[in-house]
Amino acid sequence: MEFNEHKPIYLQISDTICDKILSSEWLEEERIPSVRELGVTLGVNPNTIMRTYEHLQNLEIISNKRGVGYFVNIGAKNTIIALQREQFIRDELPKIKRRMNLLGLKPSEIF
Repeated sequence: MEFNEHKPIYLQISDTICDKILSSEWLEEERIPSVRELGVTLGVNPNTIMRTYEHLQNLEIISNKRGVGYFVNIGAKNTIIALQREQFIRDELPKIKRRMNLLGLKPSEIF
């Protein structure tokens, strides 16, 4: 995985995990790689993976079953979709609208 220097690595890993859940590569109620396993796979410090997992737990996308591992929560897909829609509307859509106005594009010309 190549990392972008403009965004924290733990958030980039979080985005990758969310993509895996959305694409059904990682299923709800399924165990995901341990902190160490994912750290080795991605070539990053386990502390970075731990921070990623804590972030995803706070968003209620994954949960930790002590002694067993981390699991994708039921409803994680819906949670991710809601969060990403909100982020798109807040962060990306205004940029798109502004660019469309500059170029004189109407939505009907695109869709």
